[in-house]
Amino acid sequence: QRKRNESGVASSLIKKIFSHYVKMPVTREAFKIVEKCSERYFKQLSDDLEVYAKHAGRKTVDMADMEVLMRRQKLVTEKMPLHVLIERFLPLEYRKLLIPVAVSGNKLIPGK
Repeated sequence: QRKRNESGVASSLIKKIFSHYVKMPVTREAFKIVEKCSERYFKQLSDDLEVYAKHAGRKTVDMADMEVLMRRQKLVTEKMPLHVLIERFLPLEYRKLLIPVAVSGNKLIPGK
């Protein structure tokens, strides 16, 4: 069974993501701090997305909420729209889910 931190995110996932960016060994104590920071970051992210959805009168977080969050974090700008970030950083299977594509029969995938 995987070891999970308080937020429910597997420690192995956090370690994998962190080690992708840090190309050197990390002490156990330092990694515990990274886990704690990750937990707080995802908690704040989730809280913000929930507030945006409620403000819009919805019970479900959608892509518009994520875009608002990313604009507030200055990740999405006029020069760097959300779809460019999606195309640049996500694998093809996720891009297909997030960016609408016209297919034969004049259908749009993913549909709304």
